[in-house]
Amino acid sequence: MTRLSTYLAKVFAADAIALFAVAAFLLFLIQCLRTFSVVSVKGQDLLTLLGQALLVMPTLGVVFLYVCVGIGLARGLRALQASQELHIIHCSRRTPALLTAIAAYAGGWALVALTLSHLVEPATNRQFNEWSASIAADLVGRTLTPNRFAEVVPGVTMVIGGRAANGELTDFFADDNRNRDMRRTYVAKSATVAADDEGYVLQLRDGAIQYMSDEHRFSEVAFARYDIALERLTGPAEARDAVGETNSLELVARALATGIWDGETARVLTGRMAEGARVLAMCLFVAAIAAFPHGRRVRHEVPIELVVLAVAFLERGVSANLMPPGPLDPVGGAYLLAAISLAILAVRLRGFAPAVPKTAPP
Repeated sequence: MTRLSTYLAKVFAADAIALFAVAAFLLFLIQCLRTFSVVSVKGQDLLTLLGQALLVMPTLGVVFLYVCVGIGLARGLRALQASQELHIIHCSRRTPALLTAIAAYAGGWALVALTLSHLVEPATNRQFNEWSASIAADLVGRTLTPNRFAEVVPGVTMVIGGRAANGELTDFFADDNRNRDMRRTYVAKSATVAADDEGYVLQLRDGAIQYMSDEHRFSEVAFARYDIALERLTGPAEARDAVGETNSLELVARALATGIWDGETARVLTGRMAEGARVLAMCLFVAAIAAFPHGRRVRHEVPIELVVLAVAFLERGVSANLMPPGPLDPVGGAYLLAAISLAILAVRLRGFAPAVPKTAPP
């Protein structure tokens, strides 16, 4: 890279980093407010609240990273246009240096997006779920008082008959009314909080699970022993996503070792690759519309930030709704945006190709 390319790449990166930092801080505060139940309901301290919110940030950061990258590049190019530097770059036939700076900028941020999606996000998801499991175990252990009904979390009520010396709970009862379609009730003569490879579980013995549908149909299943993950009683009743908690290197190594590429693994890997493709496609689009000077004096001009946001929404909408089902479904919108941007960029490069001065014959 030349000095001009390095200078331009730094200008673009400064705007993107500043915007990303502001957006990340605001989302962090919003996430703290959303998870405040960790303090108000589950009785944890402020450090736990901040840690839980921080672990969610890589997942949120991947979502809006390419928007910040696109706006940062657009602002940098707009500043060059306002200062006439963009005109000088094209007139002095330094367009390759400008395109090199944009390519380096896009490639660097694409690498950041891929690192977040392939490595950082799975690790933080796994840590978040493990931490949530420990919070659930602590919540159950502190909340349950013999012969007193306690709402552990909104919609889940528990009561026990007593505690044995070894920590065993007797006459266990739990009512889970969070799902409107299916109400569950757990009854057991004894229960024990234990840990296994998947996290903390509640081991119920000599009891039954009772189901009540929204049509008031009742069913009961008796058991001698039944293990239930504590997250199902103290958090969202959803199973942990083992593939989502595994980084891409481990997923690829596992698939190569077994020779089996299941649909879920392919879908997750394609979705993670789509984040890098979105960054590249957005940078191509911004370069196609803003990397060339103009002499128009428009009094009311559409802010380029709104254009980038609109394109980001359209790309997400195309990927989610218009692409046919298949392995390329998550990345289809980015590919379409990149193709359109390359076509526009090729046309504009031909129009802005500097003329070679003709030398007079000797």
